Amino acid sequence: MNLKILLPHEIFLEEPVSKVVAEALDGSFGLLPRHLDFVSALAPGLLSYLRPDDHAEIFVAVDEGVLVKQGTEVLVSTGRAVRSRHLGELRATVKNEFLTRTDEERRARSAMAHLESALARRFIEFQRHA
Repeated sequence: MNLKILLPHEIFLEEPVSKVVAEALDGSFGLLPRHLDFVSALAPGLLSYLRPDDHAEIFVAVDEGVLVKQGTEVLVSTGRAVRSRHLGELRATVKNEFLTRTDEERRARSAMAHLESALARRFIEFQRHA
């Protein structure tokens, strides 16, 4: 199979795999090459895969997203992803990277809320004077 993980701004990963294990909203599941075509909403968590050449298990922490298996293609679309061969390293990276982004997103949402409320106030003032 060919696994491709897509982020909003780039192709995060594309490589041949012999097995994929992911977490859906209703539990984890595994995909092998002859698995039926499949679509699933992914929960934030771990996705792992086996490389066919050296049988190494690689772990990818993903945010929520969608997984589609069609034929030999497994496509994952997610907002964020971090990869490692070691779970301990992955945990530390996820903690640093995802928490940093969460703070940035919180600040951006706050700025948007202020802009929206200012726009609403000006619109109401404009309607009063019209």
